[in-house]
Amino acid sequence: MKNNQQNLQKGLLPRHVQFIALAGMIGTGIFKGSSDTLSIAGPSVVVAYLIGGLLLFIIMTALGEMALAFPNLNVQHLVYKAFGFQVSYIVGWLYWINWIIVTVVELLAAGSFLQFWFPTIPLWLLSFLCAVVIVGINLTQVKYYGELEFWFAGVKIIALVAFIILGFSLLFGLIPSSIQDPLANYTEHGGFFPHGLGGTFSAFLVVMFSYGGSELIGIAITETKDAERVLPKIIKGAIWRVIIFYILPILIICGLMPWDKVTGADSPFVQVFSATGLPGAAHIMNFVLLTAVLSAANSGIYATSRTLFSMAQSGVAPKVLAKLSTKGIPLTGIILTSVCILVGVYLAYLTPSQVIGYLMTIPGFTVMLIWISICAAQLKLRPLYKSQPAFQVKWYPFTTIFAIVSISVIFIGFVFNPNNLIGTSVSLATFGMLIILSFVVKKNDFKEITVS
Repeated sequence: MKNNQQNLQKGLLPRHVQFIALAGMIGTGIFKGSSDTLSIAGPSVVVAYLIGGLLLFIIMTALGEMALAFPNLNVQHLVYKAFGFQVSYIVGWLYWINWIIVTVVELLAAGSFLQFWFPTIPLWLLSFLCAVVIVGINLTQVKYYGELEFWFAGVKIIALVAFIILGFSLLFGLIPSSIQDPLANYTEHGGFFPHGLGGTFSAFLVVMFSYGGSELIGIAITETKDAERVLPKIIKGAIWRVIIFYILPILIICGLMPWDKVTGADSPFVQVFSATGLPGAAHIMNFVLLTAVLSAANSGIYATSRTLFSMAQSGVAPKVLAKLSTKGIPLTGIILTSVCILVGVYLAYLTPSQVIGYLMTIPGFTVMLIWISICAAQLKLRPLYKSQPAFQVKWYPFTTIFAIVSISVIFIGFVFNPNNLIGTSVSLATFGMLIILSFVVKKNDFKEITVS
C-alpha cells in the first residue's frame, strides 16, 4: 500500500534529542531507585550498574545501526520489518505498557518529593497535579515539548554534576562537614559486597529499570532533523553518561553515609545533603529531584503517544491512534495515556506506601524483553541492509548474541526469584495476554501502511 498517512512533524533539534535520551535515563531509577539497589547490594551495586551500562551500550549501538540503515523507522517499525505483525504487536504494546508504568512511577515519585514540603497533602493528589502539568506540556507542538524537555533535562544534569563535585569535596575534606572518616563506609558495614555476588545480581532488576528509556532515541528519531549526523554522537556518549550520572553519584552516596542507613522514605541524595548539615542543600536537591522525575514523566508521555502512533501506522493498533492534531501531535494517544495515568494515581490512593515499590519492578522485566527484541531485530535485518551504515556494532554478531544471552540470563534469574513474585506475576501475565491477543487480533482489523 502507499503511505498516505499523516507524518509527525520533524520539529526536534539535535540538542533536543540528545537531552531526551538523557531525560529518559535519569529519573526515579537513580534518584529514588538507588535506595533500593543500595539496600539489596550495598556499595557493590556499582558493578551491576557497570555491567548494565555495557549491555545498554550494545543495545543503543544496534538500534543506531538499524536506524541509519532504515531511515525514518523507529523501534516498533524495525521490529515489524524484522518479524512481522505478531511479534510487532507483542513488542509494541509491551513497550507502551512499559512506558505507561514508568510514567506513573515518575509522577508518583514527583508527588513523594513534593511531600518533603507538603507532608499533610496525600500522595495521590500531588501526583495528579503533576500529571495535569505534564499532559499539558505534551499537548503543545513537538518543538515546544523538545525545548521544555531540553531545559528540564538541563536542570537535572547540572544538578548531578554539582552533586558529584560537592560530594567529592566532602569526601576528601575540601568542604568541612559533620561526617567522620567517610572513606571507611566502603569497607565497613559488611564490606563492599555485604550480600555477596548474589546481592549484586539481585540489583539488576532496578538497574534495568533505571537504564530503560535510553532507547527513547529510537522513538524520537522520526521527528529529528539531521538524524544521520546526530544519532552516532549520542550513542557513543552513552557509556560516559552511565559512568558520570550513575556510578559516581552512587560511589559518593556510599562514601558519605553507610549504605545500610539509606532509607526509602527520602531520596538518598536528599539524605546525604541533610546529613552533611549544609544549610538549605536538602531543599535545593529535593527541587532538582522533582524536576528530574517530571522530566522523565514528560518523556514517558511522549514515548507512549508516539509508540501508539507508530503501531497504528504499522497496522498493530486501531487506526484512530494514528490521527494527528492540527499541531502535528498524536492527540488520541495522549488522551489514552492520560486515562491510564489516572488509574495509576488511583493506585496511589489505595496503597500510598507500597505502590511505587511494586510498580518499579515491572518495567525492569519489560525493558529486558524490549532490549532482547532490538538485538534480535538487528540479527534479522543486518543481511537486508541496502548499504552498510558507517556506524555499526563491533564484532557482530558475537556482541549482539552476548547481549541477548546476558539479558536472558538476568531475566530468567528474576523470574525464579521468589522476592520478585508480584512483578514476575504481573509481567508474565501481561506478556501471555499479549501473545494470545496477537493470534486473536487480525492484521486486517487495523489500518496498515508499508514499513520500508
